[in-house]
This record gives sequence, C-alpha cells and structure tokens, in this order.
Amino acid sequence: MVFIGHGPFGERCVLATPLWQRKAGQDPQGGLNAAGRASYKKETGGNLKAPVKGSPAGPEDMRRKGSFLVRMGSASGPLKDEKGRPTRLKLSLEAWGHGGDKASAVAKGRALLARYRALKKKGGK
Repeated sequence: MVFIGHGPFGERCVLATPLWQRKAGQDPQGGLNAAGRASYKKETGGNLKAPVKGSPAGPEDMRRKGSFLVRMGSASGPLKDEKGRPTRLKLSLEAWGHGGDKASAVAKGRALLARYRALKKKGGK
C-alpha cells in the first residue's frame, strides 16, 4: 500500500509501506515469503527463518517449531473469518505443518519443547 500525503510545507510525498507488511511480501499459504523476510531484515535487522514444515530435522528445528505452535496456538482470534475462509493465523499454523485447532497446536508445541529439553539435558545438539 502506498500512502500519498502532504509534507510539512504542503508538498506531496509518497510513503511506501515495507514489503513484509503488504500482500506482496506474504505467502498465500501463510507467513512471509522470501521477499517479505528480506524486507523485514532490511527494516528491522531481524533474521526470520522459513517455517519448519513436517517433522523437525534436529533439536533447533524442534525448539523453533514447538515455540511457534505454542505462541500461535495461544493467540487470540478465530481460525476462520465470517465467510468461512481461513485467517492469517490458520494459514500460518498450516505453513508450519499443523492442520488442527489451536488447542492441539499448543499441545503439540509443548510436546516438541519437552522433547527438545530432554535432548538438551542428555547432551545432544
């Protein structure tokens, strides 16, 4: 979205919204696409990684996926809008490989985090 406004002296100015906040930076399947993640990094300095789809490959992926599922499963808001379409929340959960409801996302996330902690305690990387 581009906002055209007026500067302090009445001149016209164009303020572009960062790509990660626009539709062009969002993946239709949920989350941000590669261009959106690059735009976010440029804007904030943060390094967003792509979602962990399917079974986590290692402890770090297990921790990331578990944390995401608990956080998003606990988020307020519906999974479907008034027309029955999936919301960005639902699409994000699906992008991370979770097709169920929010309660099962939290349960799955907590289980992954418990497995991660057990591995870490054992000394595995």
